[in-house]
Amino acid sequence: MPRSQNKVASHRRRKKLLASAKGYWGGRSKVLTVAKHHVDKAGTHAYRHRRTKKREFRALWIARINAAARIHGTTYSRLISSMEKKQVGINRKVLADLAANHQAAFAEVVKFATA
Repeated sequence: MPRSQNKVASHRRRKKLLASAKGYWGGRSKVLTVAKHHVDKAGTHAYRHRRTKKREFRALWIARINAAARIHGTTYSRLISSMEKKQVGINRKVLADLAANHQAAFAEVVKFATA
Protein backbone atom coordinates (compact mmCIF):
# COMPACT_ATOMS: atom_id res chain seq x y z
CA MET A 1 0.00 0.00 0.00
CA PRO A 2 1.46 3.41 -0.95
CA ARG A 3 2.13 5.86 1.85
CA SER A 4 -0.27 8.74 2.36
CA GLN A 5 1.21 12.21 2.19
CA ASN A 6 -1.89 14.34 2.84
CA LYS A 7 -0.89 16.89 0.25
CA VAL A 8 -3.90 19.16 0.80
CA ALA A 9 -3.19 19.73 4.48
CA SER A 10 0.55 20.13 3.91
CA HIS A 11 -0.02 22.66 1.15
CA ARG A 12 -2.48 24.63 3.29
CA ARG A 13 -0.05 24.66 6.21
CA ARG A 14 2.81 25.97 4.05
CA LYS A 15 0.54 28.49 2.34
CA LYS A 16 -0.66 29.81 5.71
CA LEU A 17 2.92 30.18 6.96
CA LEU A 18 4.03 32.04 3.82
CA ALA A 19 0.94 34.26 4.06
CA SER A 20 1.93 35.27 7.58
CA ALA A 21 5.45 36.08 6.28
CA LYS A 22 4.04 38.34 3.57
CA GLY A 23 5.84 41.67 3.48
CA TYR A 24 9.11 40.31 4.85
CA TRP A 25 12.23 41.12 2.86
CA GLY A 26 13.73 38.67 0.35
CA GLY A 27 13.89 34.99 1.22
CA ARG A 28 12.16 35.62 4.52
CA SER A 29 8.88 35.83 2.63
CA LYS A 30 9.56 33.19 -0.05
CA VAL A 31 11.69 30.32 1.30
CA LEU A 32 9.68 28.07 3.59
CA THR A 33 12.36 27.18 6.14
CA VAL A 34 13.58 30.78 6.42
CA ALA A 35 10.03 32.12 6.61
CA LYS A 36 9.16 29.60 9.33
CA HIS A 37 12.06 30.83 11.48
CA HIS A 38 11.18 34.49 11.05
CA VAL A 39 7.45 34.00 11.65
CA ASP A 40 8.29 32.18 14.90
CA LYS A 41 10.66 34.97 15.93
CA ALA A 42 8.06 37.62 15.07
CA GLY A 43 5.53 35.78 17.21
CA THR A 44 7.97 35.76 20.12
CA HIS A 45 8.55 39.50 19.80
CA ALA A 46 4.81 40.17 19.52
CA TYR A 47 4.12 38.15 22.68
CA ARG A 48 6.84 39.95 24.62
CA HIS A 49 5.91 43.42 23.40
CA ARG A 50 2.24 43.01 24.23
CA ARG A 51 3.43 43.03 27.84
CA THR A 52 6.08 45.77 27.58
CA LYS A 53 3.58 48.04 25.81
CA LYS A 54 1.61 48.30 29.05
CA ARG A 55 4.73 49.39 30.98
CA GLU A 56 5.72 51.92 28.33
CA PHE A 57 2.28 53.53 28.24
CA ARG A 58 2.16 53.81 32.04
CA ALA A 59 5.58 55.53 32.00
CA LEU A 60 4.36 57.91 29.28
CA TRP A 61 1.22 58.79 31.26
CA ILE A 62 3.28 59.44 34.40
CA ALA A 63 5.67 61.71 32.48
CA ARG A 64 2.76 63.71 31.03
CA ILE A 65 1.03 64.04 34.40
CA ASN A 66 4.27 65.11 36.08
CA ALA A 67 4.97 67.77 33.43
CA ALA A 68 1.45 69.20 33.74
CA ALA A 69 1.49 69.00 37.54
CA ARG A 70 4.73 70.98 37.72
CA ILE A 71 3.10 73.75 35.67
CA HIS A 72 0.46 73.95 38.41
CA GLY A 73 3.04 74.10 41.22
CA THR A 74 3.08 70.51 42.45
CA THR A 75 4.79 67.25 41.57
CA TYR A 76 3.46 63.94 40.32
CA SER A 77 3.96 62.12 43.62
CA ARG A 78 2.32 64.89 45.68
CA LEU A 79 -0.60 65.06 43.25
CA ILE A 80 -1.24 61.28 43.27
CA SER A 81 -0.88 61.17 47.06
CA SER A 82 -3.37 63.99 47.59
CA MET A 83 -5.77 62.45 45.05
CA GLU A 84 -5.70 59.18 47.00
CA LYS A 85 -6.35 61.01 50.28
CA LYS A 86 -9.31 62.87 48.72
CA GLN A 87 -10.44 59.58 47.09
CA VAL A 88 -10.46 60.98 43.55
CA GLY A 89 -10.97 57.92 41.35
CA ILE A 90 -9.32 59.08 38.11
CA ASN A 91 -6.78 56.66 36.66
CA ARG A 92 -3.47 57.71 35.12
CA LYS A 93 -4.63 57.19 31.53
CA VAL A 94 -7.53 59.64 31.91
CA LEU A 95 -5.44 62.05 33.97
CA ALA A 96 -2.74 62.11 31.27
CA ASP A 97 -5.40 62.77 28.61
CA LEU A 98 -6.76 65.66 30.69
CA ALA A 99 -3.23 67.03 31.12
CA ALA A 100 -2.52 66.88 27.39
CA ASN A 101 -5.87 67.85 25.85
CA HIS A 102 -8.02 69.54 28.51
CA GLN A 103 -5.75 71.80 30.59
CA ALA A 104 -8.64 73.62 32.33
CA ALA A 105 -10.15 70.35 33.57
CA PHE A 106 -6.73 69.15 34.74
CA ALA A 107 -6.24 72.43 36.60
CA GLU A 108 -9.57 71.86 38.39
CA VAL A 109 -8.54 68.35 39.40
CA VAL A 110 -5.21 69.65 40.75
CA LYS A 111 -6.95 72.48 42.61
CA PHE A 112 -9.45 70.08 44.18
CA ALA A 113 -6.81 67.51 45.13
CA THR A 114 -4.30 69.95 46.62
CA ALA A 115 -6.85 72.16 48.43
